[in-house]
Amino acid sequence: MILSIVGYGSPVLKKVAQPIDKDYPALQELIDNMFETMYHADGVGLAAPQIDLSIQLLTIGYRPYNEDDDTYGELIERVMINPEIIEEKGEKIYFNEGCLSVPQIHEDVLRPESVVVRYFDRNFVEHTEELTGMLARVAQHEIDHLNGKVFIDRLSSIRKTLLKRKLGDVAAGRMATRYRMKYTAPRKK
Repeated sequence: MILSIVGYGSPVLKKVAQPIDKDYPALQELIDNMFETMYHADGVGLAAPQIDLSIQLLTIGYRPYNEDDDTYGELIERVMINPEIIEEKGEKIYFNEGCLSVPQIHEDVLRPESVVVRYFDRNFVEHTEELTGMLARVAQHEIDHLNGKVFIDRLSSIRKTLLKRKLGDVAAGRMATRYRMKYTAPRKK
C-alpha cells in the first residue's frame, strides 16, 4: 500500500524516533509498504517519521549508476531497525541531496564518505556494516530523520535564509509532487 509522505514543517520530523522490537505490530507489512511508497515516489530512502510514525525504522533501495557505460547495477536494498552510526570514516564530502519530505529543494550537504552502522534487519538479525559511497550517504540522511533532523538542518544559516520562502511553500503544501503528501505543520495565525 502506498502511504502519504509527511511534508517539511510537520512536528514528527523534529522528534527523536523511538526504538522498536521484533513484536512491533504488522512490522513486515509496514516495511513492504515503505518500500512501495519509496519506489512510487522515486526515492532511494524512506524513514518511518516521513510516513508519520516516530519509530526507528528506515528503508533504502536503489540501483547504482555507472557513468562509464551508462548502465545501472544490481538493486541494493536495506532495512535498518534501530540503526546507530558507531564510527565515521574518511573525509567529509559534499553531495547534492533532496528529500521526499522537502520536495523540489536540493542542496549540497557535507557528510563523511564512509560510516560504520549497527542495526537490525527486517528479521531482527543484528548487523555491523561499513557503508561507503551512495549507501553511506543515504543511510546518514535517513538516520538523521530518526534523530529529528532533515537535511536542511545541515545547511549554513545563510543557505537556510535563502531557502526560507521555498521551505514555507513546502510546509504550506504549495509544492507539487507526483506522490501523496500529508501536511501537518502547525498553522500560523
